[in-house]
Amino acid sequence: MKYFIYILIFSFLINPWIYSQKYFPEKQGKWETKTLQEFKINSNDLTNAIAFAKENEYSGSKDLRIAILKGFEQEPYHKILGPTKKRGEPTGMILKNGYLIASWGDTKRVDMTFSVTKSYLSTIAGLAVDKGIFQVQDKVMQYVWDNKFDGKHNQQITWQHLLNQSSDWSGILWGGHDWADRPPMQGDVDDWKNRIYHKPGTHFEYNDVRVNLLAYSLLQVWRKALPQVLKKYIMDPIGASSTWRWFGYNNSWVDLDGNKVQSVTGGGHSGGGLFINTEDHARFGLLFLNKGNWKGNQLISQQWIANATQPSPSQVNYGFMWWLNKKGTSRHWEGIGEDIFYAAGFGGNFIVIIPDLDMVIVTRWLDPTQIGVFVKKVIDALP
Repeated sequence: MKYFIYILIFSFLINPWIYSQKYFPEKQGKWETKTLQEFKINSNDLTNAIAFAKENEYSGSKDLRIAILKGFEQEPYHKILGPTKKRGEPTGMILKNGYLIASWGDTKRVDMTFSVTKSYLSTIAGLAVDKGIFQVQDKVMQYVWDNKFDGKHNQQITWQHLLNQSSDWSGILWGGHDWADRPPMQGDVDDWKNRIYHKPGTHFEYNDVRVNLLAYSLLQVWRKALPQVLKKYIMDPIGASSTWRWFGYNNSWVDLDGNKVQSVTGGGHSGGGLFINTEDHARFGLLFLNKGNWKGNQLISQQWIANATQPSPSQVNYGFMWWLNKKGTSRHWEGIGEDIFYAAGFGGNFIVIIPDLDMVIVTRWLDPTQIGVFVKKVIDALP
C-alpha cells in the first residue's frame, strides 16, 4: 500500500493539475483564479495574445443597429424587428480546469451575442431529446401540425435537419422569406424565389429564418417560453446571473394554451436573440467542457453533447449549431487540434471549447477573421 502512495505522490509532483478537482464557480461569487505559473503558462505569450485580441477589434459600428443594417444590406426586405444595443469594448475570459487565468474588458457587461444564441437554442433541443419529448430523426410535422410543414418538401424535414441547417425549408416566418436570408451573390429576387429545392439533409445553408423556425417548433413541444426552459434547466443550475435576456421579434408573439408567448430568435441579425454577459458565457462553456456535468449534476446528457459536436453529413465543420475545427475546409483553424468546438456570432462573439487542454475561451468583439490566430496564440502560451 505504501508503495502505491509513493507512486501517487511522485505522479502528482510531476503533473499536479491532472489530479486537481475541477473547479466550478459559485453563484454570484468571485471567480477563483490560478496563477499562470501554477499551469506553467508563459505569461509573456498570453499577455501578447490578449493584446492581439484588443488590437484586432471588430471594425463595425458600436451602434449595432447600424452594424446590422450594414452587415446584411444584401438581403432584400431586411428589417430590424427586435431589440438592439450599443456594444462594449473587446472583452474576454480564459479558463483552465475551470479556474480563471486571464480576463479583459468588462466581463459583467450585457451585450448582444448574435448567433452564439444558436448553441443555446440547440441545447433546448438537447434537453427535449433527453426528456424523451422527441428524437432528432423524427419528422417535425408530427409535432408541429400547423401549416409550417405543409407540402411534400417540408414534410420530409426532421429535427436533425433543422439542427444542422440542412432542412432547405421553404416558407415565410415572422415576415421573413427563407430565400431572402443570406441570398446567393448571383442572381436576383426572381432567381431566388424560383430556386430548386435540395432534399433535406443533403445541403447546408446558414439561414436565420430556418433557425427561428426551430425555435418556434421547440416552443410548440415545450409548451412554455424557451427562456424559461433555459433558465430552469441550465442557467440557474450553473449559477448564471439574473441579467441575461432572450428576445424575439416584435411580431413573433403566438397564442399558447391561452397565453401570449414570444417565440425567441436564434440570432440577432434582425435584432433580438440572447443578450448576456461574458461570465455567463464562460459558465455555459464550462458546462460543455465538462460534458454536461456541473458539480456532479448531469444537466444535459453526454450523449447529446457528443452528437451535437459531430460533423453533419452536409457540412463537416458544423454539428447541431456548434462549429467544429475539422480539416479540409476554409473554416479550419490552422495549427490547432480538431477536438475544438465553438459557438460563433456576428461581430466577433465566440465561446471556444478545447477539451484536450481543459480550456474555455470567451472573446467578444474580435475581428472574426482573426479568431483562429488568437486561439493559436493562447494555446502556444501553454507548456
